[in-house]
Amino acid sequence: MINYDKEIPYGILFNLREIEDMNLIKMDMAKKLIMNGEIETVRIGAKLHIARAILIQYLENNTTEVRDK
Repeated sequence: MINYDKEIPYGILFNLREIEDMNLIKMDMAKKLIMNGEIETVRIGAKLHIARAILIQYLENNTTEVRDK
């Protein structure tokens, strides 16, 4: 399994553009997850931010292992 703690740069909050630039979640998909209440955000001014810990938790909960036949 991927160790997201090592892969995601250190920081407390990332805006949606930064998350998309890291090639983790596309901005449109992140917005859908937010609208569906699947991921928590922090609003600073007009921008939405996702905490690094929440991002790692979401990715770990939604990563599945592919098994060879």
